[in-house]
Amino acid sequence: MDHPDTFGFGTQIRKSPYFQATVNWGAKAFSVYNHMYIPRDFGDPEQNFWNLVNNAILCDVAVERQVQITGPDAAKFMQILTPRDLSHMAVGQCKYIVMINAEGGIINDPVLLKLEENKFWISLADSDVLLWAQGVAIHSGLDVHVCEPDVSPLQLQGPRALDIMKVLFGDDISQLKYYWLRHYELDGIPVVVSRTGWSSELGYEIYLCDRRWGTVLWEKIMAAGASFGLKAGHTSTIRRIEGAMLSYHADMDIQTNPFEVGLDRLIALDAPHDFIGKAALKKIKRQGISRKQVGLIIDGERLSAPNTRFWPLQAEGTGVGKVTSAVFSPRLKQNIALAMVSVNLAETGTVLKVATGKDTRTAKVVEKPFFDPNKRITKS
Repeated sequence: MDHPDTFGFGTQIRKSPYFQATVNWGAKAFSVYNHMYIPRDFGDPEQNFWNLVNNAILCDVAVERQVQITGPDAAKFMQILTPRDLSHMAVGQCKYIVMINAEGGIINDPVLLKLEENKFWISLADSDVLLWAQGVAIHSGLDVHVCEPDVSPLQLQGPRALDIMKVLFGDDISQLKYYWLRHYELDGIPVVVSRTGWSSELGYEIYLCDRRWGTVLWEKIMAAGASFGLKAGHTSTIRRIEGAMLSYHADMDIQTNPFEVGLDRLIALDAPHDFIGKAALKKIKRQGISRKQVGLIIDGERLSAPNTRFWPLQAEGTGVGKVTSAVFSPRLKQNIALAMVSVNLAETGTVLKVATGKDTRTAKVVEKPFFDPNKRITKS
């Protein structure tokens, strides 16, 4: 039976090369991300969380579309697109970057992969960077080519991920360093493997370079992981909020600047090269920010589900911000959240009121990330 027909999907939104495989392995609901379907439900989200933190999960993240930058001026052009200093980025290295507009607003927070001296992939969050980069290229005067390649990533995440990767690629894969990549052929399937992921756990991303192999690659990985407890899954909202990982359109958007969400480390204002938004970011830093992202612990009974809208925050009856991402952590046994608040109320210990739509609760500002703050798990 062709199960996808029962979901009523149209043709105007793309399906990933792993679409049928995820349905076969229990995907029950999908969302749309970068104009593409992404599986968001394999059953109980709490069980998905425990599968991730205890063993491993395989996630279809082909929605992380790649923007490929090539040509003699690729490195120079790439530096124009981000305020992070890329001058020492080596071939085979990955970097978390932000891309901003002329006003200093965040357009995207992708992972950048340097595959060759003049070949980059921008592995996207949810916004149309392909069109942005092509527009910038037209007026840049640089010799570059900007396109979307046939590349579709999977995420293999969790403490048993390395064991599974050794079955697939051999013991040598254990030498792959955090935020580095390698090229492989897996039984004739062309892939790029990076030591990255959106889970706050040990993990890898496997970038398929020929979509015709989608189902075959998925099944090979699931078979390799069977003895290690590997489950089909989806990116875990619980774990990413525990790790204070940002979600574009939720925790930040084009109206948010990097200083508000603690991404100062990615901004090279003193570097000699220019980049889009440099003047705006200098002005913002000079004037200071009026709001700041914080962590919250929300009291009361466990939240039944993550928030699906922004929850207003108040202090002494006055609106002071919003909860952007909230969830109950079964490991911490607390309701945890990320929020944007007035900077004068961002100090740890500050008590606020949260209107959830069902009730009003008390929330306290706390340090974030909520779990493994030094990222020992992902770097291990």
